[in-house]
Amino acid sequence: MNWIKRLYNWVLSWAHSPYGAIALFVLAFIESVFFPIPPDILLIAMAMGSISKSFRFALICTIGSVAGAIVGYYIGHFSWLNADGEFTPLANLFFDNVPGFTHELYNTIKLLFNDWDFWIIFTAGFTPIPYKVFTITSGAFDMNIFMFILASVISRGARFFLVAWLIWKYGPSIKNFIEKYFNWVALGFTAMLIGGFVLIKYIV
Repeated sequence: MNWIKRLYNWVLSWAHSPYGAIALFVLAFIESVFFPIPPDILLIAMAMGSISKSFRFALICTIGSVAGAIVGYYIGHFSWLNADGEFTPLANLFFDNVPGFTHELYNTIKLLFNDWDFWIIFTAGFTPIPYKVFTITSGAFDMNIFMFILASVISRGARFFLVAWLIWKYGPSIKNFIEKYFNWVALGFTAMLIGGFVLIKYIV
């Protein structure tokens, strides 16, 4: 879609701005609530431009993302359902306008939250799964707020600091690998991690 491409290019344009760090924080914040472009692309571009500041940019990205996640949580907690248990106009606005935010996905997540609340947030935070969907549904399903924040800090921090470390360690040569394969690596790592805990829970 052309508008997504234009939005993508607009986000990247901040990498060479003196306000890049502020833009990174804002992007990470709003991506946790509704924005369709992940902050990784700006983080990568800024870290490439100043490798010595890679971890600083990762920290900014993490703080912004977790702060936005908390806002998303409280949107879901206080503004998602009315007294009759029906979706509010705000909820329908998200369903109608936020890419990937569908009623079907919402209902699927609802079934998963009973047993896997922490791991759902960890998976959404560390992998390319749309994080915004899970921040809001966590509040709507009344997940423990402290568990939610812990899962968000660990997963978002792990993702952004891993990107920063790869750039700091290997420099520009790692850029193509991150863009092409990082999400697959993240998915594989998460699957193995959760699989290990499943084995511990049900077999050991």
